[in-house]
Amino acid sequence: MTRVAAVDCGTNSIRLLISDVRDDGTVRDVTRTMEIVRLGQGVDANGKLAAEAIERTRKALTGFVQQMRFEQVVRVRMVATSATRDASNREEFFDMTAQLLGEIQPGAKAEVISGEEEAKLSFTGAVADLDPVQGPFCVIDLGGGSTEFVVGDTDGTILGATSKQMGCVRITERIMRTDPPSETELEIAKDFVAEKMAEVERDLPIDKARTFVGCAGTFTTLSALAQGLERYDADAIHNTELRFPGLRTITGELKTVSADRRKLNPVIHPGRADVIGGGAVAVEGIMDLAERAAGVDTFVISEKDILDGIIASIVADMRGTQAD
Repeated sequence: MTRVAAVDCGTNSIRLLISDVRDDGTVRDVTRTMEIVRLGQGVDANGKLAAEAIERTRKALTGFVQQMRFEQVVRVRMVATSATRDASNREEFFDMTAQLLGEIQPGAKAEVISGEEEAKLSFTGAVADLDPVQGPFCVIDLGGGSTEFVVGDTDGTILGATSKQMGCVRITERIMRTDPPSETELEIAKDFVAEKMAEVERDLPIDKARTFVGCAGTFTTLSALAQGLERYDADAIHNTELRFPGLRTITGELKTVSADRRKLNPVIHPGRADVIGGGAVAVEGIMDLAERAAGVDTFVISEKDILDGIIASIVADMRGTQAD
């Protein structure tokens, strides 16, 4: 048995998954951890990572590395997504990750991956526990800086994948700047999302999808809110089904109230409270797309996502190495 780790560093959060890989290739989760670091702070406006954002990320990753050492992790893969793809000073960030991750696996450092690869990794993780007969699936990974869409089946057949520069942090920083947002800001945000959804419909065979799967923090938080949970419970959230009419009631409130009011709800992470309104606008646009293009009126919410896809990629690499 080999203990491995996956790290996903996005625009808003950095997350860790440690798993055991058995000799037959099956995987058992050991622990999952998430911290809000807002690495993408100001990237959309300034084109570079803020020094304080890099420092927040360094502190969080240092804690992750300490946890990996305690758990005796021997292999690690870290991917960095939208914020770092857009930053002019990204090498400073990558040098920092190399220094820290090298303590676990010599030569390891964060990798910039394309939006399309990000989508495929998210798809692999998100559909892992779903019945293949529910496919084809459209997996939507709604992040801070970008949103990935991929249509495919559980057998690995990918019918199409795309990444759009539309995430909860980007929408908030670019458009919904007042708290709570004005009606004008909400209309502009709605139009922005609608433009991106038209691109998705043009780029992907959305009409072939039978099940739409939402993953990452905005979607999972919406599930917790829909269920009226008193605390965030990943087991209660995983593979829940949300119907669009009820979901629109929740998103309608989220996008119009202040961040301080959102923070009062125990299932909304304090570091997500100021941007989930932007996420709510994005989700409303995705619902419009699903209804129009595929006749679908529900989301399945998955707690599994790109982290699980990264672990799967480590397993595939290990087994390929062993086969050699």
